[in-house]
Amino acid sequence: MQRFAWMSARTVSQAAAAATAITAELMTRPADATPTEAAIVKAGGLDVLDLLKENLLAPARLVSLREIPGLDVIAEEAGELRIGAMATLARVAADASVGQRYPALADALRSAASPQIRNVATLGGNLLQRPRCWYFRAEAFRCLRKGGGHCFAHGGENQYHAIFDNQACAIVHPSTAATVLVALGASVTLADAGGATRRVLLEDFLVGPDQDMQRENDLRPHEILIAVHLPPASPDAGMAYLKQGQKESFDWPLADVAVVLERDPAGVCKRARVVLGAAAPVPYRAARAEAALTGRRVDETLAKEAAQAAIQGATPLSRNGYKLPLFATLVRRAVLQAEAG
Repeated sequence: MQRFAWMSARTVSQAAAAATAITAELMTRPADATPTEAAIVKAGGLDVLDLLKENLLAPARLVSLREIPGLDVIAEEAGELRIGAMATLARVAADASVGQRYPALADALRSAASPQIRNVATLGGNLLQRPRCWYFRAEAFRCLRKGGGHCFAHGGENQYHAIFDNQACAIVHPSTAATVLVALGASVTLADAGGATRRVLLEDFLVGPDQDMQRENDLRPHEILIAVHLPPASPDAGMAYLKQGQKESFDWPLADVAVVLERDPAGVCKRARVVLGAAAPVPYRAARAEAALTGRRVDETLAKEAAQAAIQGATPLSRNGYKLPLFATLVRRAVLQAEAG
């Protein structure tokens, strides 16, 4: 790990002005490139510290957001719930408004990582963390995502990799929170050094390899993610989040699923969102499953039909075909749980 300077920003504008680069840009630089004077943002710092220790990232300065007031506030705004990007996963999971109105999000965050990490990791940092593919995380492998010319997972150890949209790069999106937030229709607000903000749906903010091979999101230099917004929860909505991991106590999921169902007064599903995590380079909207559920009453038979629809079109790699029945089971269970709730 190389030495770096430290800056504690006091305002969002100050932090954005100081943040001259994003992590993805620095990680695509050749190893023999001239040292850069770039500065990047640090939130909770867990992912950044990992990348520094793995010699994958060498910024001249880290800009800490910890001292900026108001970035960890959770508050209702015009019927929406605004969650500051610096709110920790533990705090969001324990918040009464989150638990009452968005229980699937609380369930997801309570199951993320370990208690120690949940009390340090921030919601914004969780959304912006970089992929956990071991080829990407290994200094010796210059893969496509780091500016190289090859995805080593296609012919290598790919048991934890994507089963959808994996033709170019086979990473899975690392954020557990993103799976549920996409299902809930969440949006994010970003602020620049001049104080201007832009708000974008999280689903549009996250980008796959077909849009940008080196990046997982549309964060720009001199820009800070400051908040996540949850739309009003429909009183007719039921939701569920389920996860399966190798080590249930703290591991990243092998598969996770978020389901949100909105029903009319007669109990017919009028709108469905089914999102698969650990399935693709971004949280994967299972459109076939959503279509199967819409306009029908949910029961065991329909849940099984939606589960099979959810895995249609998958292209598993040599070692991750087990994910197909795993996702089908989780979707079936989550649909029934959302209907019951």
